[in-house]
Amino acid sequence: MSHAEVLIAAQPAPPKTVTKLSKARIAGYFFLTLWAILGISLLAMIISGWDVDKLETYGPRLLHGLWITVKLVATSFILGAILSIPLAFARMSSNKILSTLTYCYVYLFRGTPLLAQIFMVYYGFPSFRWFFEDIGLWWFFKDPFYCGVFAMTLNTAAYQTEIVRGAIQSVPKGQREAASALGIHTWIAFRKIIIPQALIVALRPYGNEIILLIKSSATVSIITVFDLMGETRYAFSRTYDYQIYLWAAIFYLVIVELMRNGWARMEGGLTRHLKR
Repeated sequence: MSHAEVLIAAQPAPPKTVTKLSKARIAGYFFLTLWAILGISLLAMIISGWDVDKLETYGPRLLHGLWITVKLVATSFILGAILSIPLAFARMSSNKILSTLTYCYVYLFRGTPLLAQIFMVYYGFPSFRWFFEDIGLWWFFKDPFYCGVFAMTLNTAAYQTEIVRGAIQSVPKGQREAASALGIHTWIAFRKIIIPQALIVALRPYGNEIILLIKSSATVSIITVFDLMGETRYAFSRTYDYQIYLWAAIFYLVIVELMRNGWARMEGGLTRHLKR
């Protein structure tokens, strides 16, 4: 058995590594300081320009506009989700005509601005008023809120169609083959094997889509829908106080952050079995 006969003398601590400030680090500190100054200045302006009378006058209108925005986004997203399911299957169909028509729809609504689509519905459909009166739908298309819902539904349905299609096609083909080999019915295999895996893939794109829909919903204010942005424009036209827009931006930021964190929590709960 060996043993040490001579103790190793104590060694000095290694010299501290001097970290040099790189250009990227200096630029990062500069912009971080700039944003901090802007944030503090913005907060100081809000506090110094606080007007209780304006808050009492236009606060309820902004809250009402916030409710209209939530209702508009929720209705459009849900209807778009329902519409996207058959469209996704049509997009994946082996029928060339059906697949091509669905592709054209998706290409058109994803390739053109939402504002142009809203204008087409709100200003274009009244040209066919006689037709909509004959089929009993003029009550729907004469209301700017319903026109906004209709245009936003068609727009988000196009995006959600691609989300659903991509999620379903991301499931390995072997899953279907294994289910078929076990004698599982196609519909049961799709409902209990394919769809659960596809939904996990689609969760994050769905979250991104609903956040984009919240922010783009402000465009409906141009067609006289008094959502959050519409009420903000009305308040500004009466007060000419830019802080009205600042409060609207804060409302939108709060909605987006609540949605983002809530969606992330839901996604984490549904995918906890995938974490190691």
